[in-house]
Amino acid sequence: MNIILLGPPGAGKGTQARKLVDERGMIQLSTGDMLREARTSGTEMGKRVAAIMDAGELVTDEIVIGLIEEKIQGDNGGGFIFDGFPRTLGQADALGDLLAKYKQHLDHVIEMRVDDTALVNRIVGRFTCGNCGEVYHKDTKPTKKDGVCDVCGSEDLKHRADDNEESLRTRLMEYYKKTSPLIGYYYANGKLSSVNGLAEIDKVASSIAAILD
Repeated sequence: MNIILLGPPGAGKGTQARKLVDERGMIQLSTGDMLREARTSGTEMGKRVAAIMDAGELVTDEIVIGLIEEKIQGDNGGGFIFDGFPRTLGQADALGDLLAKYKQHLDHVIEMRVDDTALVNRIVGRFTCGNCGEVYHKDTKPTKKDGVCDVCGSEDLKHRADDNEESLRTRLMEYYKKTSPLIGYYYANGKLSSVNGLAEIDKVASSIAAILD
């Protein structure tokens, strides 16, 4: 089963993707993770990615699609979760073509709906474990022991520099301009379902599970 998690920054896509990886054996394809992995891989594609990123330029759609193509040719476990991709209508078309090339298809696109004001409140208090990636919130999900990750015990807890209201509203505007048209695109293709992205994590997970089952 191949799915896309669609929603603005901070909607909880990464959190839900990790739950699906753990519970269903799916493989999360996060654009950011793939680029970081490629950069240090030493492959020809990795060298291209490193050169572009080191120059401070944006990685092209062609390269991102190339990285995804490398991944989907391998073992797909319980299927793929596309997290952070596609971001534009052009990327959505390219992904559809790529899946068709390998006789695969997209089963579900799950939109994680949020209220902007509530989302800002959620993000401004968010911090992450730099070791295992677990996400916390100072009000709704603090660590049990101050300054220590509940999962791995690391003290490397980080607050992203762009997790502030001004930066988030800029990122939201980018999402609405470039990515939100995908909601209509996938609705027209009969693939779209929606869940409340601001519900409790387990409730969101249950809503997603009901769609997938």
